[in-house]
Amino acid sequence: MLLAAKFIIVVVAILHFYFLWLEMFAWTTKAKKVFRSFPEDLFEPTKTLAANQGLYNGFLAAGLVWSLLIHDSLWQVYVALFFLGCVAVAGIYGAATASKKIFTIQALPALVGIILLLLHHFL
Repeated sequence: MLLAAKFIIVVVAILHFYFLWLEMFAWTTKAKKVFRSFPEDLFEPTKTLAANQGLYNGFLAAGLVWSLLIHDSLWQVYVALFFLGCVAVAGIYGAATASKKIFTIQALPALVGIILLLLHHFL
């Protein structure tokens, strides 16, 4: 159970490092292919906003990686739950306000990780 949870944490962290790169460094190039429903003429004017959002995604990814490096097993779970919870809340909010697809890509993996960690912790 713990190994599966750590695998999910790695997947979620990689996703958020990808979001960081996409929003901070590739917003006016590669992001146009990913966010096809976003009006093309708005990529350049929203470049700074996207970079700020990418920075937050980087913080989430860094927190998830940090959770994997903590030696105390209880604190490792607590920190991972906190950052997965942040990702899940952001994904649920994004799905409610921007696109339902965000739930599947962002919130669902985080929720699976939370469930796996809780099952490991309480079983």
